[in-house]
Amino acid sequence: MRSRRIVVAITGASGVIYGIRLLEVLKEERVETILIVSETAKKLIPLETSFGVEDVYGLASQVYENDELTAEVSSGTAEYDGAVIIPCSMKTLGCIAAGISATLITRVAEVCLKEGRKLVLVPRETPLNAIHLENMLTLRRAGAVILPACPAFYHRPEKISELVDFIVMRVLDALGVRSELVPRWGKCIL
Repeated sequence: MRSRRIVVAITGASGVIYGIRLLEVLKEERVETILIVSETAKKLIPLETSFGVEDVYGLASQVYENDELTAEVSSGTAEYDGAVIIPCSMKTLGCIAAGISATLITRVAEVCLKEGRKLVLVPRETPLNAIHLENMLTLRRAGAVILPACPAFYHRPEKISELVDFIVMRVLDALGVRSELVPRWGKCIL
């Protein structure tokens, strides 16, 4: 039996730390990761975090450039369990909803939808306009999990990292990877 393989894509929405933290946790859990980082995300990584792009690449098992449309993961015959786009820009979300697979990230999303694999999209935008909402509804109806970066507070977070971990744990739940990054409802002191 092969180990789990997950494609992690980081796009140019603010909140690249969510994708970086997901890579860290998946590495700890010994889940094989295939990373794709958009050009805009490459610019945001050093602006929003203390990581460099190469540091982020080092967290993944394998890395592809977003313009590598001949990469193995662009085919439905490639063996991987699903994909997470975290954060997912509204541009990327809109392209996926419209069936435009001009980049490796959008092609991987298309493959997940057509092959019935798990696709988790973590939009990080507010407020949302009607087009955003329609695109999300289209993708939900097509089988994607829409998991906005909306952290909870019942676990009484004291640091930003605890807010990030809450979203990462919810993504892991959607992928079927068990984790206890933060206390779950009912296990908290309320």
